[in-house]
Amino acid sequence: MIKLVLQGSALTADATNEITDSVQGELQSNNGFSTIISPNISASQLQSLRADYNFDINVLPDAFDPLATKLLITDMDSTLINIECVDEIADFINVKPQVAAITEAAMRGEIDFETSLRQRVSLLKGLEVSALDRVYEERLRLNPGAEIMISRLKQQGIKTALVSGGFTFFTERLKKRLDLDFTMANVLGEHNGLLTGEVVGEICGAKAKADFLLSHCELLNISPSHVVAMGDGANDLLMMNEAGLSIAYHAKPTVQEQATSTLNYCGLEGVLGLLQLDF
Repeated sequence: MIKLVLQGSALTADATNEITDSVQGELQSNNGFSTIISPNISASQLQSLRADYNFDINVLPDAFDPLATKLLITDMDSTLINIECVDEIADFINVKPQVAAITEAAMRGEIDFETSLRQRVSLLKGLEVSALDRVYEERLRLNPGAEIMISRLKQQGIKTALVSGGFTFFTERLKKRLDLDFTMANVLGEHNGLLTGEVVGEICGAKAKADFLLSHCELLNISPSHVVAMGDGANDLLMMNEAGLSIAYHAKPTVQEQATSTLNYCGLEGVLGLLQLDF
């Protein structure tokens, strides 16, 4: 049997009933989302439904048990939060267009992430570290549904991790603010209150994110099938491929093509629907 999850602000009872009939399914209504159990849904049929309706429609993988989820790992920039931090930092030194162009190319997978990060950070050399505070206070916002998602996951005893190709300056503040369990990110070099234009230590890129997922499975004595991984860019794919459920959140096309589920209309509360958790 196939489990189809519908959610989004445009979801209506009429649309839900139409889809239920079209897939010869059985409707299960929940708070915040609807689930349809169907004998079979082809890839082309799913694609057609997504083209016809302006809400999120996902099929849960057969091997994934939502109730067995033990860990959510999410990317930070443009996933948990609304900005690309490095782009906003660059705005304070008047190189945002150059940095943003490199960021976009890296997220599309056109440049390897490690190279792109070193290129971007090098352009920040000489900027006062205090600019990072201004980015956090003035520009960084949680994406819609973030606090609802985190709170509900905690109620269920699901651990939360923030793994970012961005910077520890931001991940550590978000860890404290949201009471997250784990974080990993890159360290910006600084000297005498100025950025050095270098990344200190190993870069947290695609492989490091995937390794983080596997190492924390060992730490928590769980299987990767018990993990949900979410991101929006190409450097998230290795991590997402290891997880029992991968979620492309308002993501680049290459990520949407490879993820097991996509959220294009929902906020982060859409994660809860995929985990079959009322909210």
